[in-house]
Amino acid sequence: MDWGTISLIKRRLKNEKGTIYKDWGGRLPIAIAYANTYYLGMSNLGVHVIYRLFNEQPNIVCERVFYQKNGASISLESQRPLTDFAVLAFSLSFELDFFNLVAMLRQAGIPLRAEHRDETHPLLIAGGPCVTANPEPLAPMFDAFVIGEGEVVAPAVADTLWHGLELGREDLLKRLASIPGVYVPRFYHIETENERIVSIRPVPGLRHPVQRQWLADLDAFPASSAIVTEETEFGDMYLMEVSRGCRRGCRFCLAGFAYLPMRERSLEVLLAIAEEGLKHRRKLGLIGASLSDYSDIEQLVTGLRGLGAEISVASLRVDPLPKSLLHALAASGAQTLTIAPEAASERLRNKINKGISTESIMQAVELAADYEFPHLKLYFMIGLPTETDADARQIVELVRSVRERFHRHLTVNITAYVPKAQTPFQRMPMAPRDVLEERLRYVKRNLGPINVATRADSIRWAEVQGVLARGDRRVGQALMSMESSTLSAWRRAIEGAGLKPQLYLRARSKDEVLPWSTVSAGSSAGQPVQEVARRVPR
Repeated sequence: MDWGTISLIKRRLKNEKGTIYKDWGGRLPIAIAYANTYYLGMSNLGVHVIYRLFNEQPNIVCERVFYQKNGASISLESQRPLTDFAVLAFSLSFELDFFNLVAMLRQAGIPLRAEHRDETHPLLIAGGPCVTANPEPLAPMFDAFVIGEGEVVAPAVADTLWHGLELGREDLLKRLASIPGVYVPRFYHIETENERIVSIRPVPGLRHPVQRQWLADLDAFPASSAIVTEETEFGDMYLMEVSRGCRRGCRFCLAGFAYLPMRERSLEVLLAIAEEGLKHRRKLGLIGASLSDYSDIEQLVTGLRGLGAEISVASLRVDPLPKSLLHALAASGAQTLTIAPEAASERLRNKINKGISTESIMQAVELAADYEFPHLKLYFMIGLPTETDADARQIVELVRSVRERFHRHLTVNITAYVPKAQTPFQRMPMAPRDVLEERLRYVKRNLGPINVATRADSIRWAEVQGVLARGDRRVGQALMSMESSTLSAWRRAIEGAGLKPQLYLRARSKDEVLPWSTVSAGSSAGQPVQEVARRVPR
């Protein structure tokens, strides 16, 4: 037993409000596992939602587990090892967390391959955005996946587990596979030929593809902080989800397509959540893919300010950009205003369906200056489909225009575009590394002299993410052989599995069967994502 870890956990628990403690007697023990740090995991509203949802069931005890870099991960509430739980439910938002996931299982002594586990081991289930998009790289490891939103699927899963754990593993998995939105990979045979998938065949009676499930009425499940603590990225605020999904249809955006259709919480419910949240924090963190598109945004801002709330948002779309919301953010002491043009040229923004003009961006910048925000942050991607060197150079030209209008602290964040499954660009190639690195060097070299800070993620790690995002079960074999979470270990694992990254970073033809064809993130049953894309206004 690692007493240093236990001491750290107990200190964290003392700083929490809302923690749920239950006696294990006669209850099904489930661990919500987040394959990253406590600091990041407790910033994820999905963890709060599922934690509350499971613990509302009288026959379930649900505790949290986070990745520990040094030493085995143990649960927070009772400091138990992973092997004490009947079910490990992983919430996965980022592909690079797959490495931490492997480390957590290995440290706990849990066999990585699903086929090597039996009734004496915990059942492994995973959900989250990257799983909904493409579960295949994790298919060799997991018993089941939840495809879609937990509020819809988790109650049926919990009931099935409660009544079925006394069954053999195979019979239990058959029952889980019958639940809409649950994908059990062992029941789907994938045939390949010349490194390409030629067929996907489920056992008789199972759905193919497994359809993403989504919550029609957000008011039925208010999503807000279950636990408040200062030891998190948003420690000074109470999180509350305003809307889910986005009607804009940006072709690169996984969140925009994995959470269709756009849904909103009613103003009445949001104000009631806010009243509860203000008992814990003065500042409310509003969550939504496109908050400025909320239909009652003016009334919401007025109502929240009337309650005495300070307001925080992660980022804003520049069109529309309600002045009432900007005023509320400034009055709340917000230090940074974040906007995401994504691309600097209007041609490329049109290609990706971003739907904003350069004029709108400049108007937003001028408003940021007028409201005296100390810090303005801009997000761009390089390597978007059809991007040229000229498009990348326009990042510098656009930022120069921004600098002329905004004289305080200005930061530009640049990431390499990674094509994601279940989006309209899912068959596009990832731009070559040398091209991305040269464009990044150009931007950095030219923004430094005008006093603009540039932040950029590693291109090499973006390539790793690209392989994981559109990988197949063979990538899972490589993952399970990882010795550590380093680039060199990744290269050895990929080579050891006989794979080449370019196999996954390349373009896919229209008639190629995609690895993630086992699931569909369409906005309704039977409606593929491509049809959804055509229905989005442009």
